[in-house]
Amino acid sequence: MNHQTSYYLNHQLSRHFSRQLVVLLILSMSLGLSYLLWKHEKNNALLEVRATLDFNVRDISSRIEQRMASSEQVLRGAQGVFTISESVQRKDFANYINMLQLGADHAGMEGVGIILSVASDSFEQHIAVMRQQTSGEYQIYPLPNPAITFAAPIIQLEPAIGRNRKMLGFDTYSDPVQKVAMERARDSGAIAVTAMLKLPAADNVPAQNGFYIYLPIYKDGSPHDTQETRRANLLGWVFAPFRVAEVMASLYGENPRATDICIYDGVEPTAANLMYDSATLRRDASVTKPARLDLNKVIKPQLLQATEYVSNGGRSWTIVMTSSSGVDKAIGNDKSTLIAASGILLSALLSVLAWVLLSGRERALTLAREMTKELRESEARFRYLAQYDELSGLPNRAMFKDRLRHAIVQAKRDKSLLALMYLDLDKFKPINDNLGHHVGDMLLRAVAERMQQCVRESDTVARMGGDEFMILLPVIELEQDALLVAEKIRAAISEPFEVSGGHILQVSCSIGIALYPQHGNDEIELSKNADNAMYRAKELGRDRVKVFDPA
Repeated sequence: MNHQTSYYLNHQLSRHFSRQLVVLLILSMSLGLSYLLWKHEKNNALLEVRATLDFNVRDISSRIEQRMASSEQVLRGAQGVFTISESVQRKDFANYINMLQLGADHAGMEGVGIILSVASDSFEQHIAVMRQQTSGEYQIYPLPNPAITFAAPIIQLEPAIGRNRKMLGFDTYSDPVQKVAMERARDSGAIAVTAMLKLPAADNVPAQNGFYIYLPIYKDGSPHDTQETRRANLLGWVFAPFRVAEVMASLYGENPRATDICIYDGVEPTAANLMYDSATLRRDASVTKPARLDLNKVIKPQLLQATEYVSNGGRSWTIVMTSSSGVDKAIGNDKSTLIAASGILLSALLSVLAWVLLSGRERALTLAREMTKELRESEARFRYLAQYDELSGLPNRAMFKDRLRHAIVQAKRDKSLLALMYLDLDKFKPINDNLGHHVGDMLLRAVAERMQQCVRESDTVARMGGDEFMILLPVIELEQDALLVAEKIRAAISEPFEVSGGHILQVSCSIGIALYPQHGNDEIELSKNADNAMYRAKELGRDRVKVFDPA
């Protein structure tokens, strides 16, 4: 072989080796880039799963809080029945509960009942009276210990069907778990929720985890502003038993797919505290769940978990949402497999494909951010409408009741005076009828602005609806202070209003005033008396202020 032939062969081998080296380099770079993109997408999917879990667990917690709040209102309605009169007939209470028509919105609530506090020396008399009312063999059970001073039997639980009928006469105070919640409700005067209870099976319904809610009933007209007076004047409780599984099954909204929702009683997520588990295959929590959840030992590395806490009636619940292996597919945004396959099979087009995927993902992330922003704005709007009147911008009925309740508590503590005013515009309806509702709405906004200019920052002006307003003066020295503010408001409203469209409107108002504590010890009585005083002002000729007169 001559020198020229050797040079040619060496040159060919060098070119072949160079081509292989370039191919291997391109392949290595394309596979490396594919791996980096795959890893990046996996991390993004993981972050999205975490964000989705966090959002879903907050949503579930919010729905639970809303359900508990609506159930509390049902109990407060029943409590109000006894606040009006202690001698409520059984059929009247049953009719009241029936008229509430507690349907799907209160699924899981077994009923609403009454518990009576009965002293030991009145057991026989109580049993005799109850047997006459129920036409049955009423008996307090379990049999009271001779050493106890009183019992707390269930005297009515509506609707009186199934397990509810069998609960008649049960001494709830004999159950240590219920006793703790009942005493907490009695001493605080507020709602109290029991720890987790095991509700027995009844009417083809298996035994389930549940809890009870209690509200105290005090003797009508008796003071209960201190713990001692609340204990001394306790009449009994209104209560409602709940089944957790049925409550969760009836919550509005779609439960997230590929997730397991667990609810624990308390802040310790242990098997002993497990109230609810949505996993249908997890029948025995003591076997399938460890004594305490440990993400490193129990949950597989690809699974995630989000936790939220709910507090209600003195109890805290822990909501734990755990992803399953298919949660990334349920969310539908994990494209790592597609990226890996495309990187291996289409290495020559990797740069174009990467650009398309990255730009597409950027658009998706931008859209997601915009949707998140809109959702937050919507949530903020809903929160605003829950507390403020949309037309006038004033606090609505719900916020005003809350501020009035807190003002009464503060006045009781400081032994000070407060004033509640009920204001109604005179002859507002003809303006709506003759000029249209849009003119009436402009007038209401102008009235609201003038009223706010007449009061202090610490005072509250609220719109109850229509042309009715309420004003709260949380701290006054004398009755004359309230009269001066009311006259100032009345005079301001009497001035002409110029609204859009060139209309000059003239209205007046009638104002009724009720003072705490002279005219009522709670928000219901004060509101009623202020309303009566306002109607008295209208009867006397309108355009005037009237202080409530018990006579």
